[in-house]
Amino acid sequence: MVRVPRITERSQVADEHGEIFDSITSSRGRVSGPFSVLLNSPETAGRAAHLGAYLRFDSTLPDDQRELAIITAAREFDCDYEWSAHKGLAQQAGVRDEAIEIVANKGSVDSLTSEEATIISYGRELFQDHRVSDSTFDAAKEMFGEQGVTELTATMGYYGMLACALNAFQVEPAPDAPRLP
Repeated sequence: MVRVPRITERSQVADEHGEIFDSITSSRGRVSGPFSVLLNSPETAGRAAHLGAYLRFDSTLPDDQRELAIITAAREFDCDYEWSAHKGLAQQAGVRDEAIEIVANKGSVDSLTSEEATIISYGRELFQDHRVSDSTFDAAKEMFGEQGVTELTATMGYYGMLACALNAFQVEPAPDAPRLP
């Protein structure tokens, strides 16, 4: 059971926050998931949505790299909702099934491409150790450049924040949605 009201209709927000609701709807098609609970603080939801719109739709990271970063964050936070929302998007973006399975099962990255291994290792170190080793950071910077490694970090942090909201407020995916092992 969700711990705060889920706001999914414009009529549920005060008139002065209607623009925030509309902005979220215009970029995502509807209000659901993390934004349905974040709208209990409309300004928080609006600012988060603004950053998220850039990271998800306009980032310099290619779709497959971004989606691999997102599912890595989802897995590190054991966030079923985020996993269910992005596993299919990762597949559609061209993330290999082997990489998805390794993320899902917290397996070794040794058999993956260097790009895949770097993204997953970067996220695992960031979320488990709260730091990224010099070798992993240098590999990511070499692959993605300064802007790319910055956007990789921001993407993982952003989806980590959404996972925190989803987990804290106990927002669950649909019963038939894919779940983490």
